[in-house]
Amino acid sequence: MAKPNPRKPPSGRTNLASCIVAIIFLMFIAIVVLIVFFSLFKPKDPKISVNAIQLPSFSISNGTVTFTFSQYVTINNPNRAVFTHYDSSLQLLYAGSQVGFMFIPAGKIASGKTQYIAATFSVKSFPLSANQPESVNSGPNVTDGLSGFRVGPAMEIESRLEMSGRIRVLHFFTHHVEVKSECRVAIAVSDGSVLGFHC
Repeated sequence: MAKPNPRKPPSGRTNLASCIVAIIFLMFIAIVVLIVFFSLFKPKDPKISVNAIQLPSFSISNGTVTFTFSQYVTINNPNRAVFTHYDSSLQLLYAGSQVGFMFIPAGKIASGKTQYIAATFSVKSFPLSANQPESVNSGPNVTDGLSGFRVGPAMEIESRLEMSGRIRVLHFFTHHVEVKSECRVAIAVSDGSVLGFHC
């Protein structure tokens, strides 16, 4: 009766080849995961678009002005993850000084969605600056751009919208976000109408 040949133990070369193949396979998987992550899940900053700015109420008396400020914006989240925002605010400046401020409540914007935000607040009376070219005394006469009709002196204010938050990708990676939108707004001193804004 013939004796069965005992199995030869794997040689060192076979073990080394198996390890190399396993390492190459793992490196390939890691590269594929990184490519997918950076092409599909790479965090992007949300986009802020200012749609309209209005002054529902406006009054001027003895060189001081008081008004209500409204700003309507859309915030688009282009990510494949939820954008959670907090510590957000809208600041209003005139002649380099803050004249109005409003906190924006924390919230979430779903993946690929757009959220509309309307911010309205009252601005306490403040003096028009005589040193600024947009003041009542020395302001430029703004035209309507069509017929050249003179609207009258204009003042200029600046709005700054700042949003802070985070995007959590695949429940593991957290990307901190800070986006800003700054607009210069021209306002007719005669009636408080918004002549135009540039963001």
